[in-house]
Amino acid sequence: MNRHKQRMFLTVAATLVPLTVACGTGKADSGPVSVPQPVTGVDWRVDSLTVAGTTRHAPTAAHLRIGEDGTAAGNLGCNQFSARATVHGDHITFGALRTTRMACGPDRMAFERALSRALTTGTLVAKTDDGKLTLTDGAGDRIQLSRSTE
Repeated sequence: MNRHKQRMFLTVAATLVPLTVACGTGKADSGPVSVPQPVTGVDWRVDSLTVAGTTRHAPTAAHLRIGEDGTAAGNLGCNQFSARATVHGDHITFGALRTTRMACGPDRMAFERALSRALTTGTLVAKTDDGKLTLTDGAGDRIQLSRSTE
């Protein structure tokens, strides 16, 4: 292919690719497309924990990050933690938590114990929606998280 034809082909391709992507399938009634948000590699702030129908708001320090390498780390509300994390699709399982051993006020310590149990009681189902993450266990207990903006 000579250079003129090659340049013309590349120019046409560069013009058509964005138009093809913008046009999609052409179905007017297909509605918005939901793209799953990643769970790993994101800093998540813990907002609340609901256990047996009772919701507790998280201390400001509570957060977690699940690495793409199978590690998890964060803060349970008072103490730092790390653990192994296995992610298969929308299912997440945390291994035993390794934590620091600082003492905090009774409310923070109670939240921390409840969050630790919720993270490690078995497989959690993850659902992401618009910068939010909900982790739900088999009993229906939920951990609500938000994408950290810091």
